[in-house]
Amino acid sequence: MRVIGLTGGIGCGKSLAAEYFADLGAIVIDADQLARAAIERGSTGFDEVVSTFGDSILKNGDIDRRALGELIFKDPTLKVKLENIIHPWIRHEFEEAVASLKADQTLVYEIPLLFETGGQDRFDIVITVESLMENRVSRLRARGLHISEIEARIAAQASREQRESIADFLIENDGSEDDLLRKVENIWEELADKDVKK
Repeated sequence: MRVIGLTGGIGCGKSLAAEYFADLGAIVIDADQLARAAIERGSTGFDEVVSTFGDSILKNGDIDRRALGELIFKDPTLKVKLENIIHPWIRHEFEEAVASLKADQTLVYEIPLLFETGGQDRFDIVITVESLMENRVSRLRARGLHISEIEARIAAQASREQRESIADFLIENDGSEDDLLRKVENIWEELADKDVKK
């Protein structure tokens, strides 16, 4: 079994890379999806977040992730408070998934803040997906984010150089989706070859 950490800056294309790994047979878990689940209505995390940040982050009874995002990207101390609520739950879910892996399975954990959380030692291999700034911005604009939001989110993340410093593989995602698929397939095949040679 193998546990891969897949990281990359916002707008670099790591989610699409994760989909390609899933198509190749990997079990893929998205840390952002776990973070959403951690604060769903009815969860302990939901109650803690509302009591910490107040009712202004609620919309139709649910946590408005955009409003919450705007708060934490403006104030690093609030970001830490949110992380202290959700990270223990996310870590538990990740550890459960790793414990349930069978010998021949590969788990790809999509985690944007891998460098920031210092969690690279939990993985056998780290892959970072990177992209030119103009490509990242255009992808994020297409998702409906404003320039001010994009700049705040990029500034809140580790730099490309920091992510590369912990990575075993670098995927440059500045071409077509087919180009990205080929790069993912090449890494998958390289890892399979290493297994054969063991």
